[in-house]
Amino acid sequence: MSEILKREAAARAVELVQPGMRVGLGTGSTARHFVELLGERVRGGLDVVGVPTSEATRVQAEAEGIPLTTLDETPQLDLTVDGADEFDDRLRLIKGGGGALLREKIVAAASTRMVVIADASKRVAGLGRFPLPVEVVRFGLAASWVAVEKIANRFGSQGPVTLRRKGDEPFVTDSGHHILDIAFGAIAEPETLAEALSTVPGVVEHGLFIGLCSAAFLATDEGVVVVEPAAG
Repeated sequence: MSEILKREAAARAVELVQPGMRVGLGTGSTARHFVELLGERVRGGLDVVGVPTSEATRVQAEAEGIPLTTLDETPQLDLTVDGADEFDDRLRLIKGGGGALLREKIVAAASTRMVVIADASKRVAGLGRFPLPVEVVRFGLAASWVAVEKIANRFGSQGPVTLRRKGDEPFVTDSGHHILDIAFGAIAEPETLAEALSTVPGVVEHGLFIGLCSAAFLATDEGVVVVEPAAG
C-alpha cells in the first residue's frame, strides 16, 4: 500500500512540470516514482531537462530517456521534486537517509521551488525521530566526530552519533565523504542546531533542510493532501 500512496503523491508532483522546465530530480524510493512518471511524459513529447541529485537517479533518468544537464551548464532550476525522511508542519525537513543530502541540498537551493512528495508516515509533530545525517570529509574524521558529538549533546541528543556503514566498510557518498548519523529523538531548535553543525570545519553539510521546501504532497488513505508551511 505504501508504494501505491507514494506513486499517487509523485503523480501529483508530475502535474507541476511544464514544457521547457529545468527540473531537479530527487533521490529515494518516492522520488523514483516521480522520475518514472516524468519519463513517461517525456516519451510522450514533454520537453524538459533534469538535474539528478545522485548517481542512482542519474542512471534511472537516463534509462527513462529524460534529457539531463548539470548545475554547471544550468545553474538555475525551476522546480525540484524530492522525498523526505521526515518533515514538520513548517516544512522543515530531515533528509539524507539515502546518503545524497549534499547534492540534494545544492539542487534544492538552486531551484525556484522545491516540492516534497511523501506518504503520511513522514509527517511528524517535531523533527528528530529519524536520525539526522551529517556529511563529513574523510580527513580528520575522528576529530569531526568528536565535535559533532559535543554539539549533539549540547542540543539534547537522546542517542549516539554513529558512523554509517555499508556492510563492513564505512558508507561513502557520491561525493566521496562519510556520514555521521545523530539519533536525536527530538530536535527542539532545528535552526540553531543547523547553524552549530555548520561551524565544524570537517562538516560538509547536514540533513536539516530549512526554508527550502514550499509545499509537500502527502499521500494518505484519503487521497493526496497538499501541505504548505504553517506560520511559526
